[in-house]
Amino acid sequence: MSRYFTEEHDLFRKSFQEFLQKEVVPHVDKWEETGTIERFIWEKFGEMGYFGLNQPEEYGGMGLDLFYTVIFLEELQKINSGGFAAAMWAHAYLAMTHLKVEASHELKEKYLTPAINGEKIGCLCVSEPFGGSDVAGMKTTAVKKGDKYVINGSKTFITNGVYADFYVVAAKTDPDKGNKGMSIFLLDKEFKGISATKLNKLGWRASDTAELAFDNVEVPADYLLGEEGKGFSYIMQHFAMERLIMGINAHARSEFALDYAMGYMKEREAFGKTLDKFQALRHSVAEMVSEVEVIKEFNYATTQRLNDGEYVVKEASMSKLLATKIADEVMYKCLQLLGGYGYMEDYPMARMFRDSRLGPIGGGTSEILKEIIAKMVIDQKEYKPAAK
Repeated sequence: MSRYFTEEHDLFRKSFQEFLQKEVVPHVDKWEETGTIERFIWEKFGEMGYFGLNQPEEYGGMGLDLFYTVIFLEELQKINSGGFAAAMWAHAYLAMTHLKVEASHELKEKYLTPAINGEKIGCLCVSEPFGGSDVAGMKTTAVKKGDKYVINGSKTFITNGVYADFYVVAAKTDPDKGNKGMSIFLLDKEFKGISATKLNKLGWRASDTAELAFDNVEVPADYLLGEEGKGFSYIMQHFAMERLIMGINAHARSEFALDYAMGYMKEREAFGKTLDKFQALRHSVAEMVSEVEVIKEFNYATTQRLNDGEYVVKEASMSKLLATKIADEVMYKCLQLLGGYGYMEDYPMARMFRDSRLGPIGGGTSEILKEIIAKMVIDQKEYKPAAK
């Protein structure tokens, strides 16, 4: 993969692996059990610059290319805590991306720099209890009153929603205009009228996923991100990044599962020989490795195009659709390869199996992605980035 990764990338990967093994892995089982990621690790990530890989240097970031982000995502998948990984990338690439692109200089200094430093935790709030993937149908409203907006409504499935210091919230400023009446706001946890309820999930147990309620929350007018009425365009523009992230996560966790399963097959004996000598099992692994390698190459190529400034909403949607499907199949088959041990919580496959299942759901369900792709390839619909 030398056409994508330089020697500097490789050195970064090695140092990040060492950091994760030293600072994160010893705590993962506790965080999975308690459902709480302790605050100190955010600060350690910040100290090392990991939240600022693709952020502007002006606000404390490094301004690096997106393949550093790929490495960040891939290695997070290989410590076997989808919840911890999600908490990190949802902060750095969902909430912070909106700040980076749409926030004013003053808001960037007040929120983006502390977020890069790991001093403030952020979350993106789009999905609603009765909306899910139907972004345009959201019910949360923001009514302009003098020099403030008053926000009412609710959001759900919000990663980092319980412990966040700030919220990037989508709301309707003009409900009659449909998706053209949507705007994005920055809310501080200190604003009155915000409440969070922690949700109990099948997987991603370490992350705090919340349902949020906004009851007459008064937001200063200058906490509007970007322009009023352009919120839907901003969300769609950044969804490409989110979907590619989830595609990259999927190929990375698939590789991790396969490596573990192949290691197990080399050790486990049945009928006088190790499992890796049985043709049926060997061919199953060969098929899985081939599928993962194909989607990984596609993800890298799409990352390169995104890094070059192309609008890759179609390719990112394809990435998430196929990579998460393949990952689920890989988890199922790898768990089977471990037999009874695959079903035991003492082995990593049970957690990986649960965590992976969110892939085809979060960030736009597979069903929604199929329709988006169909519109682009059958109806020739064009999705365009928000106008500068």
